[in-house]
Amino acid sequence: MGIVKEQYFSLSSIDETARELLESVESSIRKRPISSTLEQSALLVLDMQEYFLNDQSHAFVPSATAILPKVNALIHTYSRSKLPVIFTRHVNTSQNAGLMAVWWREILKDDMDFSRVDPRIDFSEGIVISKTRYDAFFNSPLDDILKKQKIKQLVICGVMTHLCCETTARSAFMRDYEVFFTVDGTATYNKDFHKAALLNLAHGFATPVLSEAIIYIVEQING
Repeated sequence: MGIVKEQYFSLSSIDETARELLESVESSIRKRPISSTLEQSALLVLDMQEYFLNDQSHAFVPSATAILPKVNALIHTYSRSKLPVIFTRHVNTSQNAGLMAVWWREILKDDMDFSRVDPRIDFSEGIVISKTRYDAFFNSPLDDILKKQKIKQLVICGVMTHLCCETTARSAFMRDYEVFFTVDGTATYNKDFHKAALLNLAHGFATPVLSEAIIYIVEQING
């Protein structure tokens, strides 16, 4: 039996569903306040590629199109505030795929059409780095980029919630970055996966947050 895919986020339902998810997580854990400033933060946009956003791809995430407006709003807010925006593209070769080549039906290669960043994402004002594993820090320049810009906080959005987004959030925490994980800026194959990731992260790795809260705080930086 294959993985169940469902569109638990839609353009019309995402706000209500995301608030319900956030409330369900907050009722299960000790609440932590959101930082009053994000002046030392960067936005990390994970793997918003056609491989996951094009409905012709077998890896299509049905809820991913619904988070596009949220992700673009975060990107534009960070760009206007002159804070770093970093995009990742997940690409593999047979040499660097490791167990991913065993675990999944195929590896996402650089020359595949669907490996491109989805054209609905504005990545013109950020930098794009390649990653080869779920963890965006693994064998990538990400940590060096953040350290050079004196980044202390990381806001995570993208796909998939319970794989690359969750793994990267854990890895960021282990490197002493304060992590904010967008409930409505991430998506995966079904609501159960999404909620499970939020519960795990909220207990010991990251603060789950709505994208509008991040946008509001960042907009205060430049008055």
